[in-house]
Amino acid sequence: MCGIFACHRHPDVQKFKPTALKLAKQVRHRGPDWSGNIISNHTILCHERLSIVGVESGAQPLTNADESIILAVNGEIYNHRLIRKHLKEPYHFKTASDCEVIIPLYMEHDIDAPNKLDGMFSFVLYDKKQDRTIAARDPIGVTTFYQGWSSKEPDAVYFASELKCLHTVCDKIEAFPPGHVFDSKTGKTTRYFNPSWWEETKIPTAPVDYTKLRESLEKSVRKRLMAEVPYGVLLSGGLDSSLVASIAQRETLRLKKQALEANGGVELPENPDVGEGLVGIDDDNNLSTVTYLPQLNSFSIGLPGSPDNEAALKVAKFLGTKHHVMTFTIEDGLNALSDVIYHLESYDVTTIRASTPMFLLSRKIKAMGIKMVLSGEGSDEILGGYLYFHGAPDAKSFHEETVRRVKNLHLSDCLRANKSTSAWGLEARVPFLDKAFLEYAMNVDPKDKMHTKEHIEKYILRKAFDTSDDPTAEPYLPEEILWRQKEQFSDGVGYGWIDALKDNAELHVTDEMMKNPKPEWGNDIPDTKEAYWYRMLFDEHFPPHCASTVVRWVPKWSAQTDPSGRAMANHNQKYDHVA
Repeated sequence: MCGIFACHRHPDVQKFKPTALKLAKQVRHRGPDWSGNIISNHTILCHERLSIVGVESGAQPLTNADESIILAVNGEIYNHRLIRKHLKEPYHFKTASDCEVIIPLYMEHDIDAPNKLDGMFSFVLYDKKQDRTIAARDPIGVTTFYQGWSSKEPDAVYFASELKCLHTVCDKIEAFPPGHVFDSKTGKTTRYFNPSWWEETKIPTAPVDYTKLRESLEKSVRKRLMAEVPYGVLLSGGLDSSLVASIAQRETLRLKKQALEANGGVELPENPDVGEGLVGIDDDNNLSTVTYLPQLNSFSIGLPGSPDNEAALKVAKFLGTKHHVMTFTIEDGLNALSDVIYHLESYDVTTIRASTPMFLLSRKIKAMGIKMVLSGEGSDEILGGYLYFHGAPDAKSFHEETVRRVKNLHLSDCLRANKSTSAWGLEARVPFLDKAFLEYAMNVDPKDKMHTKEHIEKYILRKAFDTSDDPTAEPYLPEEILWRQKEQFSDGVGYGWIDALKDNAELHVTDEMMKNPKPEWGNDIPDTKEAYWYRMLFDEHFPPHCASTVVRWVPKWSAQTDPSGRAMANHNQKYDHVA
């Protein structure tokens, strides 16, 4: 992940420049490799870079030949090789950066350019000739992005990767909506992402095709291995991260075999430059990379004896990954809590519980020289994997909730995956949120997705990767992992973690405080002492108007206020595996 800050039409941009650079520095943790900025007319674009593709040549902001178009991007464009190949007009690329393709796309397709991209991204593009700024965010909101306005400069509009860049200069801030594009020419923000599944009331009826489901996820993982730097996978031992790890390991071994064959069978040093040209996928979704890993690194974290670490070790041993276990203490987590909330820019209970161990693990991963990891977010929303989905009264309600949850991922799991990792200059990629995978999985009949007496949650995903009917096929995962019940990440790291958070909240929040919440909180009143405590910590870092960007999540079809999966009555329910 990189970090961007931009301001369009500032009344005195030269005078504002020192402030802009100071604000951009607030997201330098996201991009510690290089800083750049460009001023043109009354607009300034600043960029803090994390180099993963086009490492030597891809410094930003990027420009076209006559420097009339300026671009700052946070993200990865997985289909950049295909875009370069299929441009209508010849274009001279200055770098090997995947993000540079946005400039010629804009020149050919104008405001429709974001719709041509396959990746995770947020960007600000300035067209000097038109004095026009275009800003856009990826379809689901894997990258974080904010837009702000100031009553002191009513004609100016601000953009940033994180809230902390904006709250000192803007008195109105909004999370930039995923799948949308802003055009300063009209002042409007419009939705460019229009998938077939977007309307919640349109209930799909297509039966699941297990082969298509499996191959779609495999393709998604493959394209996300586009990198020129060492990468790894976050492995909790749950179904989603384990499948991602399994697919990534298969692709890693394929790339290693390919590199060895090209070198006459001689073992190469770790992370050599073994290719030429651009990394990424081609027309057949085959991956080209300039590096190969002798062994895939996998990472897990938990309290001593945590369910996740135990399961992750089983998976890692089965797959043959080089696994790294991090054990943290309750004190480690509590000590990090204020920093976690500062980086998350949220006070949502579920997000904070799960983000703290991820935040701690990301620091260790980055210290090992890893810059990119794959993660398993999104599957539970797409397939109704959370235990509260068991309470869905019918297929229609089930489907409507999956669509709602996917649309709001940028406020919860995407935010956690992005900010917990980028706090340490680490990038997380999420294969389950691939556009093509979503297009297929969200159009499966919800009756096939629903939990029944015979089918555990996410049955269709498990079945798609179950090779037990084919004795000649290499299994993706051990059966006890493939059919393991859902654990939310905050639960799986160790049940003592959530208990400790609740106990500490009792020490910080009195009954009297609960009865008399702060007036500036308005109607957003915490319903538990833990939620109250997190809101207090949030207020230490951010002024009250920043709270408008936060959404607190609670499970549907349940009267409980605790979002933990462990609090669900069906958490310990056992299933008879029926294929």
